[in-house]
Amino acid sequence: MAATTEHPPPSRLRTWMLEGLSDMAGHQQGPYAHAEAPHKGQRWYRVMCLTGVDYFSTLGYQPGIAALAAGLLSPVATLVLVLVTLAGALPVYRRVAEESPHGEGSIAMLERLLSFWKGKLFVLTLLGFAATDFLITITLSAADASTHLIENPHLTHVLHGQQMIITLLLVALLGAVFLKGFLEAIGVAFALVAVYLALNAVVVVAGLRHVFTAEHVITDWAGALTTQHGNVFAMIGVSLLVFPKLALGLSGFETGVAVMPHVQGDPGDTEERPTGRIRDTKKLLTTAALVMSAFLITTSFITTVLIPANEFKTGGQANGRALAYLAHAYLGNTFGTVYDLSTIAILWFAGASAMAGLLNLMPRYLPRYGMAPHWARAVRPMVIVFTLIAFLVTWIFDANVDKQGGAYATGVLVLMSSAAIAVTIAARRAAQRGWTIGFATVAAVLLYVTVANVIERPDGVKIGVCFIVGIMLVSFLSRLARAFELRVTSVTLDPMAERFIRDIASRKVRFLANKPGLRDKAEYRDKIEQIRADNDLPQQEDFVFVEVTVTDPSEFEAGLTVHGEVLHDRYRVLTMESTSIPNALAALLLHVRDTTRCTPHMYFEWTEGNPFANFLRFFLFGQGEVAPVTREVLREAEPDRARRPRVHTG
Repeated sequence: MAATTEHPPPSRLRTWMLEGLSDMAGHQQGPYAHAEAPHKGQRWYRVMCLTGVDYFSTLGYQPGIAALAAGLLSPVATLVLVLVTLAGALPVYRRVAEESPHGEGSIAMLERLLSFWKGKLFVLTLLGFAATDFLITITLSAADASTHLIENPHLTHVLHGQQMIITLLLVALLGAVFLKGFLEAIGVAFALVAVYLALNAVVVVAGLRHVFTAEHVITDWAGALTTQHGNVFAMIGVSLLVFPKLALGLSGFETGVAVMPHVQGDPGDTEERPTGRIRDTKKLLTTAALVMSAFLITTSFITTVLIPANEFKTGGQANGRALAYLAHAYLGNTFGTVYDLSTIAILWFAGASAMAGLLNLMPRYLPRYGMAPHWARAVRPMVIVFTLIAFLVTWIFDANVDKQGGAYATGVLVLMSSAAIAVTIAARRAAQRGWTIGFATVAAVLLYVTVANVIERPDGVKIGVCFIVGIMLVSFLSRLARAFELRVTSVTLDPMAERFIRDIASRKVRFLANKPGLRDKAEYRDKIEQIRADNDLPQQEDFVFVEVTVTDPSEFEAGLTVHGEVLHDRYRVLTMESTSIPNALAALLLHVRDTTRCTPHMYFEWTEGNPFANFLRFFLFGQGEVAPVTREVLREAEPDRARRPRVHTG
């Protein structure tokens, strides 16, 4: 008796790492999707805090970056930012919420507009910039959190010069939390945002009170501003020029749409028509934009007029922590320390939100394209990958907030520009002329800001291109490695096709692969005669023709529907549509074997041409040298040679 080979059980480490591995592409919703009863959702204002940890946390560094970029003009430039937020970004993303109510975002909207490989390459490019956005959110937020920690008066003498180490530790802690699990994020985010906004409101009130009690502060600022820029029109012109540097204040909208599935909506909502969810998500986006706009205007004003300009520069006490500087200066070190702790917490949690965004986004697209290895569907391996990349980015930018601003703004602006373009196209298709013009104007503004930001700070697009190249390289290598994988998710036969299979199951099951041409009587007669001659088969052998039409070969996984028809009162033909001819044929053969308990045979003609060129045709277009590829797919799908369907060529 032959010895039975048993595979050793997987190690505990491997089991733990791949826990939750799903074979359903696009359904991995990230760690915080596993909260109790996720289908019920949460009230919109609580979900707002989940996106708010990303959006509102920018107050930790935005006023300082604005003052560093615009100087005395910071409040005016911030007004321009608020105008773009309320009149541009907000209407765009309210429309995105309507068009993409399941959290897919603007990338999915654009994906639907493009097919074939150009659509996949476009999505991979946007994923590169999205990765830039989310990863820089992690590293920049950790760097700013470490700045708040180091510059605290109680700790500065102990932690001075340890910026890099503390930032790496915060990033590592973030990764460790996701390796353990990430539950009840909405409740934690609600508490963090509520406390943080309340503390910021106290700082703003204290700052405004000092401004209005010390009247010379406003007059000194106004006089210096007039001396420096002359008139109002010059100020507006300069504000428009420096506006791209303030684009960090636009972050958060893409995350706001991504968290839509967590919004409760109405009892009558369905997955097809989630009317209440869309309405409440619009409330979420509008409220977040209004709250953030109010804080942006007030914080930029008080930080500009109350903090000396040299303190905003690298090494200054207000660099990356302008509001914390005011909290310590006007409310005392005790309150300032509480403010620092709150800021550190929300900045760290903003990194958690970004990590969850990455874990939601990548599995939504890459596995469906066949452009991710199997382990990429599991959370923990991806957390390790993203954490290591965050370490590298932190090291490249020296854990410096100012240096990372350009890369962050580039990722944000590219995504917002793509969203504006997507809703413009959607409005045009809906014949909404007014909205089309409005969205096109917003798209033009955002494209200008994106290009200006890239020219001014090319680091952002360089990092984005690195992510794009990395994603594309890994994606295509993964697809190449999985080229011979059986990727048909299901096989369905119509009644006529089932009848053909039943009829031939009593004899040897023989299929004949045919590339359809004119489909006239002579085509099928000549094909049978040629196959009989090439394989030395007797005349009484019966065949069923199989014809596959390639639809979109860039898709990786799909179901297969088989239709049967009788042509010219004699020839039985099974027809299918698929993304790949060899995969469709292999899936049919395996299905017939499993349903009839017979070993089917399929006959092919050899394809003429260069083997490498034929493989490229298969890889890119789902065709090429069909016979050997079909056999290879069968070999991978069925290791037992005795049970494997037979492939014949002649």
